[in-house]
Amino acid sequence: MNTKLNIITLAILSSCSFGLLAQGYGLADAKTDNVKFDAWQCKGCVVEKGTSGFVGAGIAYNGEDDIQSANAFNSSNQVAGKIDADIHYQSETGYQANVAAHHLGMDNGRLDIDVGKQGTYNINVNYRSFAHYQSNNALSPYQNMGGDYLTLPDNWITAGSSPDMPMLYSSLTPTELSLTRDRAGLGFEYQTASLFSTYVNFQREEKTGTKTTSGSFYNQSMMLAEPVDYTTDILNAGVKLRGDNWFTSINYTGSVFKNDNNQLGFDSAFNPTFGAQTTGYIALDPDNEAHTVSLLGQYNMAKTNLSGRILIGQMTQDQTLTTIGYGYPLPANSIDAKVDITGATLKALTRLNRDWRISGSYDYNDRDNQTQIEQWTQISINNVTGEAAYNTPYDLTTQRAKLSSDYRITQGIKLDAGYDFEREERNYQDRETTDESTLWARLRINYFEMWDMWLKGSASQRDGSKYQASKISSTEQNALLRRYYLADRDRSQIEARFSHTPITDLSIDFGARYALDDYTETQIGLTQSTDTSFDVNINYMLTSDMSLNAFYNHQIIESEQSGSSNFSVANWQADIEDTIDYVGAGINYNSLLDSRLKLGLDYRYSNSDSTTQVRQGITGEYGDYFAKVHNVNLYGQYQATDNMSLRIDYKIEKYLDNDDANDINPDTIWNLVSFGNINHDYTAHMIMLSMNYRL
Repeated sequence: MNTKLNIITLAILSSCSFGLLAQGYGLADAKTDNVKFDAWQCKGCVVEKGTSGFVGAGIAYNGEDDIQSANAFNSSNQVAGKIDADIHYQSETGYQANVAAHHLGMDNGRLDIDVGKQGTYNINVNYRSFAHYQSNNALSPYQNMGGDYLTLPDNWITAGSSPDMPMLYSSLTPTELSLTRDRAGLGFEYQTASLFSTYVNFQREEKTGTKTTSGSFYNQSMMLAEPVDYTTDILNAGVKLRGDNWFTSINYTGSVFKNDNNQLGFDSAFNPTFGAQTTGYIALDPDNEAHTVSLLGQYNMAKTNLSGRILIGQMTQDQTLTTIGYGYPLPANSIDAKVDITGATLKALTRLNRDWRISGSYDYNDRDNQTQIEQWTQISINNVTGEAAYNTPYDLTTQRAKLSSDYRITQGIKLDAGYDFEREERNYQDRETTDESTLWARLRINYFEMWDMWLKGSASQRDGSKYQASKISSTEQNALLRRYYLADRDRSQIEARFSHTPITDLSIDFGARYALDDYTETQIGLTQSTDTSFDVNINYMLTSDMSLNAFYNHQIIESEQSGSSNFSVANWQADIEDTIDYVGAGINYNSLLDSRLKLGLDYRYSNSDSTTQVRQGITGEYGDYFAKVHNVNLYGQYQATDNMSLRIDYKIEKYLDNDDANDINPDTIWNLVSFGNINHDYTAHMIMLSMNYRL
């Protein structure tokens, strides 16, 4: 019984936002009563008619067998082609067309076509492709990967443990784990010379591939490739009205998600256990819909701007439940999930004088789960209980209020400060209410020549209602355990940034940040965390023909955690350290062969490392994870004619990672049939030839 809503739907519901305009400087505030517009003439304004821009094409060769290199090289094919374009057409009568393409034909490409008349209408056709590759070396004895029923070979012999399966290694075949998305859209926008305009956009996204899941019988599990065959249709439409100093619009957003596979069946690789089951079924992501209507408004006065939003919506899911292998009667054929969404936002900004502004906002969001509560017969993973269980209709109400002020102390010195408050109310949770208050201030100084700097500090505190775990809200058996996102927390943070231009051709930018989270009342769980980071960026024009850029980012997150192995007070601690380093440099020279040849070199290196040390009498490492990536791009571009240029790129990626969870043989764990070692260690090469022609 899966009631999960797809990510695209949730993203739509959180995308309704709009900015506040600076007051007193807009066109609506200009005094134009005595202006003689008929006498205006722009002698230097020339609107270019006809066609301009460029078209390009390229072909690439990728010489690596590990499919993860396609994430960097933008193609999983050994040979791939692409089209690039940026074409603009303008007619004498005001009609125009634009065509923009980038890496079209490769795994992450896009195309946008706009046709219309400026100030009247516009038609847009667009296309996007996305891809992410995890592995093509996942080993599995299952057949029909990508289908909705996974079978074992006809000669398969079951066993009580994976090391005892005689046909396991002879049946293993490589399986690809990857996801691709293709998104196509059509939009229309119509404007009038008066206050009215309207728009409608339709978009369809198809997502296909396979991802990791697992199937279980009692305490025995098999890693499986779950088929992904999703279709999401999104419709946006609205009507806008505007006046001299006001704006309003009513908007509709609808999302319909469909999964072509509602369940995944699989054979058991182990000997039959309780109930003598030899096949199992998993419910997959269910079909669902989401619909929202919002009303936006904005009103500008001489020194004050007011804006607001009201939103109502509903998410529904009525997929028929998967019942194969479930021997108890159901109270309903589907869960008939329904969630009502309500939101409201109010923002205000006022300018007290030329040096002082005050702004404030209030945001309200309510998620009301209207799903009918039913009684279900519960089946546990470790025994058949037959006990009654109830689906839990979780609700969430969030209120946010912000008040801030910025004051210019003197020329080049400015002070910002504010107070933020957030309250979250939940039901059926360990803690029903949490309150978080934050005070912050920032001082910016650009008074000194060639310097720009700011310093910001903030302090926040989170507390709330009594923390009380219950059978409904939690399965934890230790009442001292605290979920980190609900627990009391004191946070202190300071950050700074400095920009310096000592000479005209050199710029240096440096930033640093430190944050401390202290979970003051937690005995078991996350007790403390620090986040330290800094970055530096340098750009230097060595000569008029040679430039250099370099950067370095460093971040280290240290966490302390306490736990209990006997469901009592804490008797073990863990120290977790996550370190991320990212460094890069680039140099180019463009004055060879009478300035027709440009050469360049870009290099990037990233290293992420995570270590965990556990202390329980003695200290020992609990596994280590790292990923190291080198990327090199050497390129040359030759201007063959005034309109045509040729370019060659040579790219290298050296990748190495180590994750203990992925570094196991298919039979390393006795009650698990795994995908084997799916860590990565490769050096990949790509060469690309491309041509651009300027129209």
